[in-house]
Amino acid sequence: MSFQNPVFIPGPTNMPEAIRQACQMPTIDHRSPLFGDILHPCLEGVRKVLKSESAKVFIFPSTGTGGWETALSNTLDAGDKVLAARNGMFSHRWIDMCQRHSLDVQIVETPWGHGLPTEEYARILAADTNHEIAAVLATHNETATGVKSDIAAVRKALDDADHPALLFVDGVSSIASMDFRFDEWGVDVAVTGSQKGFMLPAGLAIVCFSEKAIAASKTATLPRTFFDIKDMQSGYDANAFPYTPPVGLMNGLKQSLEMLLDEGLENVFARHHRIAEGVRLAVAAWGLELCAATPDVYSDTVSTIRTPDGFNATDIVTHAADVYGVAFGVGLGEVAGKVFRIGHLGSLTDVMALSGLATAEMCMADLGMDIKLGSGVAAAQEFYRSNPALILTEAA
Repeated sequence: MSFQNPVFIPGPTNMPEAIRQACQMPTIDHRSPLFGDILHPCLEGVRKVLKSESAKVFIFPSTGTGGWETALSNTLDAGDKVLAARNGMFSHRWIDMCQRHSLDVQIVETPWGHGLPTEEYARILAADTNHEIAAVLATHNETATGVKSDIAAVRKALDDADHPALLFVDGVSSIASMDFRFDEWGVDVAVTGSQKGFMLPAGLAIVCFSEKAIAASKTATLPRTFFDIKDMQSGYDANAFPYTPPVGLMNGLKQSLEMLLDEGLENVFARHHRIAEGVRLAVAAWGLELCAATPDVYSDTVSTIRTPDGFNATDIVTHAADVYGVAFGVGLGEVAGKVFRIGHLGSLTDVMALSGLATAEMCMADLGMDIKLGSGVAAAQEFYRSNPALILTEAA
């Protein structure tokens, strides 16, 4: 693998030099007021990215998985019923965590490549007249399949049933890259991590609670210590953490948020959509198909690409790393060996995306696939040329 080449995995993503330098700061006393100057801009900046006025933001030294555990352990009791759909590897892992926490998970099995079954959610919630379901899990962007889901529709299903269940959303590969509306969608807990849209190394779990979720945390009985939001809030009130904070990563997050907000969130979302459209046109020019079943669920952060039957898609990823020093993502779970993934999120430009497409073409041609060199690149080039980057404002 070459450090000179960008990565095209769906996280960790490419790190801008300014963020890398921010992470490599000198040691400071993390109990001094100086740490507060890093901490509080991070909390407020994340709230802005979520388009929220009131969300309580908590940042733990962890990853998205730790963020999931924070959501569950702070709001639920052993034996509580949780509604979840299994439509990809990461929804599967969240379900597994619920079961390990002695939660009763009602699983809606959903074909991989499809979004959340909101109509089935609506039926189940309407039938739950005793309100036994305590929480509904929703993966906004399933990283394994390149599928986004309609979180507003999940909220509508809850509201139409007049159901009090909490709404938990996995936004690990969407937040800071795709539009996310915490307040408007009525999200109760949103989970993300530092290593994707925020363009940092892995190491921060970013978890956001509504007032309703905060209230639930006061009576929840699942055990938690490291991930206790009450302890974390007490630390914040004193410009600190309840334990030693990851100061360098926090300083990097502060820099990341400044960059995202300076670019303008709508510009960030438009850039991701535009680059993703070029990748999708390239896939079509190759004569291949996405794992995502229909255009309405296409992800703007990762494209999961099916290869012909009998071809081991993992060979493309291995060949790219061994021969060209470029990283793509392998297939996971049910689609292992059947797909490869191109991540197009975080710090990425048209030119960078074109280099990844050119490398993918060379790999497929090297491995004997019927791919015309330049076909996908040309399709993406035509799109990027005729759709120059938009200059938008936050009010647009």
